[in-house]
This record gives sequence, structure tokens and C-alpha cells, in this order.
Amino acid sequence: MNSTVLLIVIGVPALIVFFIVFSFFSTWLKAMLNGAPVGMLNLLGMRLGGVPYNLVVDARITAVKAGIEVTTDKISAHYLAGGNVVPTIQALVAAQKAGISLDWDRACAIDLATKGSNKSVVEAVRTSVDPKVIDCPNPESGRTTIDGVAKDGIQVKVKARVTVRTHLDRFVGGAKEETIIARVGEGIVSTIGAAESYKVVLESPDSISKTVLARGLDVGSAFEILSIDIADVDVGENVGAKLQEAQAEANKSIAQAQAEIRRAAAVAVEQEMKARVQEMQAKVVEAQAQVPLAMAEAFRSGRLGVMDYYKMENIQADTAMRGSIAHPEGKK
Repeated sequence: MNSTVLLIVIGVPALIVFFIVFSFFSTWLKAMLNGAPVGMLNLLGMRLGGVPYNLVVDARITAVKAGIEVTTDKISAHYLAGGNVVPTIQALVAAQKAGISLDWDRACAIDLATKGSNKSVVEAVRTSVDPKVIDCPNPESGRTTIDGVAKDGIQVKVKARVTVRTHLDRFVGGAKEETIIARVGEGIVSTIGAAESYKVVLESPDSISKTVLARGLDVGSAFEILSIDIADVDVGENVGAKLQEAQAEANKSIAQAQAEIRRAAAVAVEQEMKARVQEMQAKVVEAQAQVPLAMAEAFRSGRLGVMDYYKMENIQADTAMRGSIAHPEGKK
């Protein structure tokens, strides 16, 4: 009985240890044979920590074969931080082959900085070795040219290509391609705007690239601008003439509106005068209506006699006769 218990006490832990060693043996042996030994406890720690130890061991073997010493602890830490282990190792190897100074910590920082974007640390190192060309403007933005207007009012359409190289020391926290495109576009527009005529731009398009390149547009960015090449220059619309036409049309509308205001004011004054005439005529009619009353009162009071009345009637008849002679058939 005692021997059975002792066998169980010793055998079960030994069996557990055997299975653990057996599960890690192939990985441990592969690392040992490739000159990148990894301890069993390290493998066990990675297994318990949820780290894919096969991936970590393969990454370490790749680094060691390239002459780069990286511990499994650093690789595991980068994996747990959300980094891409294999591309980071590949970037280190590529940088070493190209003679570029890049340590593990900076490679990890660049890898984490590019997470969630279409970029990668491998692409950053590759661009540092082999410069890339950026179209300006970006075709994905829906625009095909950068448009500027010279001082003579003629629009100039420009398409540029910017050759850049990754600056690894400034990659983390530095401005990316969108900023480079925006800065170059702004420089092209301002350079065209400073030209006296569109002909100057067409005669020497390289003056645009020289002027823009001299501004140091790569300051604070993750890239070093090597060259700015004008791929295409074309003449656009006569913006100055269109603006003058629009201004003339606006002035015409303003003048028409002011004339309408004056016409409305004149109509209002005319209507007011007509109303005053009607008012005066009403007063005349009212005054004429008072004449018979005044004559009747004069008769009653004795201030007007019959002969005076007849004389007044004769004068009115004579006046009417003269009027009919002067204006026959009622013509005036």
C-alpha cells in the first residue's frame, strides 16, 4: 500500500513533467540546433502567458541567423503589446543588410505606430532603403491636378511627383504622406500665384519644384523629400475674366435694383401729386358750391341788386361766347 501511494506521488508529477517536456521538446530542439537556445522554463512561461511560443522561437531563430541578438522576453513583450513580431524581425534584418541603424526598441515603436493603418515597419525600412514616389495630388482624393491662378488671371493645372525616403528617427510622431502632399500642394499653388503670367510657369515648370523644395517641407515629417518633379503642366480657365464678368453682372443687378427703387419712388410721388390735385379740385368744387349761397345771402341783405346780377350774367355769357369762338366744336 505504501509503495503504491509512493508510486502515485512520484509518478504523477513525473508524468506531468514528461508531457510538458515532450510538448516543448521539438521547439526546444529546433531552437537549440539553430543556435538560438531557449530554456524550457521560458517556453512554459510563454505557454502560460498565452504567447505563441512557436512564433516567438521562429522569430528569434530568424534574428539570430541574421546576427541580431533578441531575447524571447523582448519578443514576447512586443507580442503582448499588440505588435507584429515577424514583420518587426524582418524590418531589423532588412535594416541591418542595408547598413541602416535600427535597434529593437525603435523597430517596435515604428511597428506599433503603424498599427491600424495600411503601413508597416517593413515598408518603412524598405522606403528608407528604396525611396518611394508619392503622387501629388493623391488620385484617391478624386482630384487629378493642383490648380493655381497666376497674376494675369489664367489658371494653371499642375501634376507633381514627390520622391521621399523614410526618416526612421522621426517616423514615430512625424507627419505622414498626407501632410507631405498637402504641403507640396500649398507650395505649388502659392508659387503659381506669385508668377506674373501663366507663360512664365509654362516656360520653366522646374522653377515650381525648385521654389517648393527650398521651403523645407519635410520638417517635422517622417520623410525626407529628395525631389519634387513636375509631371504635367496645363492651362486651365481664364479665372480673371470670369470673375470680371461675374462682377459686371453683379454691378448690373445692383444698378437695376437702384433704378427700380428710383422708379418706385417716382411712381409714389406721382400718385401723391394726383391725390393732392384731387384734393384741390374737391376744395374748388366746395368753394363753387358756396357762390350761390353767398349771392342769395347778398340779395337778402341788400348788398347785391338786380342790375348787378344781370351784369354778372352778361359777363359770363360774353365769356362763354368768346370761348366758343376761340375753340369751335369744343376743340382745345
